[in-house]
Amino acid sequence: MINKQPSCQDIFETGLMPIDDAKARIASLITPLSVAETCPIGKSRDRVLADDITAPFNVPPYDNSAVDGYAILSQDIPHQGHKKLVISDTLHAGDNRPCPLLPGHCIRIMTGAKIPSGADTVVMQEHAEQVDDHILIDGQPKAGDNIRRAGEDLRTGSIILPQGKCLTAPDIGLLASIGKGEINVKRKLRVAIASTGNEVFDIGQKPTETGIFDSNRYSLAAALDSPAIEIINLGIIKDDPNLLQHQFQQASEYADVIISSAGVSVGEADHTKTALQACGQINFWKLAIKPGRPLAFGRLNSSLFFGLPGNPVAVMVTFYLFVKPALEQKLGVTLPRLAPTLQAKTVENLRKKPGRTEIVRGIVQQAENGEWQVKTTGKQGSGILISMSLANCFIVLEHERGRIKSGETVTVQPFFGLV
Repeated sequence: MINKQPSCQDIFETGLMPIDDAKARIASLITPLSVAETCPIGKSRDRVLADDITAPFNVPPYDNSAVDGYAILSQDIPHQGHKKLVISDTLHAGDNRPCPLLPGHCIRIMTGAKIPSGADTVVMQEHAEQVDDHILIDGQPKAGDNIRRAGEDLRTGSIILPQGKCLTAPDIGLLASIGKGEINVKRKLRVAIASTGNEVFDIGQKPTETGIFDSNRYSLAAALDSPAIEIINLGIIKDDPNLLQHQFQQASEYADVIISSAGVSVGEADHTKTALQACGQINFWKLAIKPGRPLAFGRLNSSLFFGLPGNPVAVMVTFYLFVKPALEQKLGVTLPRLAPTLQAKTVENLRKKPGRTEIVRGIVQQAENGEWQVKTTGKQGSGILISMSLANCFIVLEHERGRIKSGETVTVQPFFGLV
């Protein structure tokens, strides 16, 4: 009888770590960056705040009109019928002159203009009838209508953006609204990426008959492209244990995180895991997931190390599931961007083995009845990169789940966010 070894085709392969345990293990080993640098707000989108930002003054700084209309005294609002009010002045946004309001009068006011002394209500122009030098109002307005109060947006001394916030376009507008031209942000996270393998060739080179072009570094570089990240491209490293150790050691002297692809399985030429064992430490190796079972995670000096699989789809799946959350934690992001899931009905049968989580590439869309439906992108081999290119979501098939019939509900992870 042949003495067979466990493989990814086994229904319950021993020694595989569930993905939630792997995520927890990764998170337990990460210490967020502490070094900060100054950044102009025009270059700060997607940077991570190093300090709390507090409001230096009220925004708005004074009570102002929320509409074009007429500033009045609420005591002049009639209980029944109509009332005539004399127009005594006009105020535009930016006007800053005394303009007291007397009973029986109103002041024409534009959006953003400072509320005149004595006024406590603004009647929008559509709710008043202007006749020559006066207006007619009825009992519809209520005291306090259409006034934006001082500090209703920002209060002096209040924290408006907390440390660890990954800055968005609205955040940058908020900073500009308080006159903040520069801020302290976490320094850029230094991430080194490498592809490994004798069969891998770069764009511009001529592959051998059995060679392939390297797609993994380009996918990873695109996924990592962010103002908060400095990418260190280590290129293609051949399957030489000594060379791998040397390159990884050198990278660990500068990089916060090292990401390689390939060389982490059980083949004779899979030297990445061996190199990490020789010059660093492996925390875990095999996961209960498809694709992405062989993933080596550990440390090399002070650098985190992710040895991703070699197949391009497995690289993308493991990057988004494990590496990206780790990078956010390393950057000190305290409020990660939401990645909501939704429930959808599959329109086809899905093959699934219990005992591992399977990540299927899918296309989710909303039917005419409002119901979410999802289908696969076709063949799901971990080397079929077009299955990722066509997809707009992951179909997440849970650890213990078996085959799924058409019409059953599955969990879907859409790819795209809004801001």
